[in-house]
Amino acid sequence: MAFFSKQRFDYYRDSLLQHDLKSGISVFLVALPLCLGIALASGAPLFAGLLAGIVAGLVVSLLSGSHVSVSGPAAGLTVIVAQAITDLGSFEIFLLAVVLAGVLQIGLGLIKAGRLGSYFPESVIRGMLVAIGIVIILKQIPHALGDDRDYEGEFEFFQIADGENTLSEIVRAVANFSPGALTISLLSIGVLLAWEKLASKGKGFFKLFPSGLAVVLLGVGLNELFRVSMPA
Repeated sequence: MAFFSKQRFDYYRDSLLQHDLKSGISVFLVALPLCLGIALASGAPLFAGLLAGIVAGLVVSLLSGSHVSVSGPAAGLTVIVAQAITDLGSFEIFLLAVVLAGVLQIGLGLIKAGRLGSYFPESVIRGMLVAIGIVIILKQIPHALGDDRDYEGEFEFFQIADGENTLSEIVRAVANFSPGALTISLLSIGVLLAWEKLASKGKGFFKLFPSGLAVVLLGVGLNELFRVSMPA
């Protein structure tokens, strides 16, 4: 119980609380739509996204030994989770697999197996993350152009459901793009880049208010504005 001693609490309240409060609000505003979005894109219930955000933000923060770590749902695992749920047949079976993986991970930690990670080249990990990023970008291009016929999308290059592949679906979306959706996509990317640049220069409001949330609010507002004239 030494971790929760009065001395530690007093030090935290006087020295760190105001900074953590500001950071916590910013992370919460970003994490809430991110958790919901990742859960939706993964084919999981929205409540699962909220629960994952709570566990990552509270439980992991208390148990982690790092003072600078930021934990939360990872967008890079979206396609992997979606494919796993599809292959296993249900979200409940996927949860069982996650629990078993967690037990296995705890066991590996107890026997100090983390040192085995040094035998895997960093280039392999980076290559996997880059590949996931490319897949996500290519799969989101049709949605950015307003083509939502394949609403949930598929991880595979050849899409059995509609007979399309990733590239042909992009070509179809380009040929039948929605002006409203394209406008929202371009403005959102522009605002995101400009916001991050201003935040890096130390601009107060831009540094405090998360860029991801600003883009979400912009997209929702423009979608409502274009609903009649240029539906997105």
